[in-house]
Amino acid sequence: MTALITSLPTEFKVAQVDYSAIAPMLIVTAGALVGVLVEAFAPRRLRYAAQVGVALVALVAAFVVLVTVSVDAQGLTLERAVVIDGPALFLQGTVLLMSVLGVLTMAERFGGESPDAFTPMGAAVPGSPQEASAMRAGLMSSEVFPLTLFAVVGMMLFPAAGDLLTMFVALEVLSLPLYLLSGLARRRRLLSQEASLKYFLLGAFSSAFFLFGAALMYGYSGSIYLGDISKAITSASGELDGLLIPGVVFLLVGLLFKVGAVPFHSWTPDVYQGAPTPVTGFMAACTKVAAFGAILRLVYVGLEANRWDWRAGVIAVAALTMVIGSVLSVTQTDVKRLLAYSSIAHAGFILVAVLAFDKLGVAGTMFYLVAYGFATIAAFGIVSMVRQGGSEASHLSQWAGLGRNHPVVAAVFAFLLLAFAGIPLTSGFTAKYAAFSPAIAFGGRAGVSLVVIGVLCSVITAFVYVRLIVLMYFTEPAGGEVVAEMPSPMTTVALSIGTLVTLGLGIFPAQVLSLAESSSVFLR
Repeated sequence: MTALITSLPTEFKVAQVDYSAIAPMLIVTAGALVGVLVEAFAPRRLRYAAQVGVALVALVAAFVVLVTVSVDAQGLTLERAVVIDGPALFLQGTVLLMSVLGVLTMAERFGGESPDAFTPMGAAVPGSPQEASAMRAGLMSSEVFPLTLFAVVGMMLFPAAGDLLTMFVALEVLSLPLYLLSGLARRRRLLSQEASLKYFLLGAFSSAFFLFGAALMYGYSGSIYLGDISKAITSASGELDGLLIPGVVFLLVGLLFKVGAVPFHSWTPDVYQGAPTPVTGFMAACTKVAAFGAILRLVYVGLEANRWDWRAGVIAVAALTMVIGSVLSVTQTDVKRLLAYSSIAHAGFILVAVLAFDKLGVAGTMFYLVAYGFATIAAFGIVSMVRQGGSEASHLSQWAGLGRNHPVVAAVFAFLLLAFAGIPLTSGFTAKYAAFSPAIAFGGRAGVSLVVIGVLCSVITAFVYVRLIVLMYFTEPAGGEVVAEMPSPMTTVALSIGTLVTLGLGIFPAQVLSLAESSSVFLR
């Protein structure tokens, strides 16, 4: 024992931390911890207001600090485990802004009859029959707000991870709260819990793939840092060359699962359908931003040197994702499952930009994530409002005649669907152009082929969206009257911002495109 003690180094290296760089993540973490304390100690009747306030203050404060402090503190910190550079800041800011809209939609309350919305105790007068009914129905789920903040912390760390271990930790931090949030729907409880279980089991498999890939890459390069892995690949100094390609494949499998790329997409329709609709919107938008940010950093910083060894496989994944996502969306009869397959197709469109392997490809990817995310949160916010017989009208036939009874709601939803289709004067058109043009310019024949497939698949998805618009405006309702509930002021703000951003990025996209391009350089 004495010999062991004397053999230890007399000085230990202390990790240098730039708190200015990581301050936004610390603020959101503090907000999540305060939310846990509120849930544990605050009176039940005060939890809702306190939780919403804490969540919004934490997210807004983190964004303000990011654009005023962290933007001037770019660099590698925590011994290269965290990299704060242009792409990381752009994607972190995007996650924070979308999370604000997500929290606003989660704070919606339709009263005790809401099947999926989170109805807090504050929605009913204490001691009233409405409060007792809400308690029996189990509709007070104010814990969704700290869970959302914990997920946001992981989403912010994911695209800023400088090594594979930190990336894995971020993956788990963002995933575990989402597994819980997916199972919190109250009326269709079994469907929601089934979705949560599927998400958890398949997510565990994907995490295992990623972790095994990280182990193989460490065996190849002797390091978990992306910069060191790149150097080992460039200099062909890996000790065990046979570990490189399997390691790359396992890492990409773990990340492609999170974006819902084919053939790792099977969880997406079930989870989107079973999860509470506000959670679905938050998950669909923010998880894609974080996961594609991690993919960009992995393939542009760590694996770019040997991209010709694995690029063909990812090209096949992108093509399959676009085709299967668009074709299967035609057969869907549930609006949330339709949007789920639409999300899969959009993941394929974004992969086209990623595979350009150019600065403009990074910028196109980030712009597409902004455009898709805001439109998605607004679209799922509309879905949560449309009801029939006291429950969500999720079947497409229930949307017949919505344009006649609720013209404003139908018009907003139709506009968002046209944005998903990529119609000019919407953000979807600009996003597709930003994603496809780098592939044509720098992707070679494979890039051109992917763009052709993407355009054809966009036509297929446009048919799906137009069919739903025709259903809302030109089809007589077959059953009872469809009702669009009056949203709360918070949801109104979220829907308005999402719709205006979708319109603004279609008419005046130059500033965001310029910001994305100037933020597209990775630190190594």
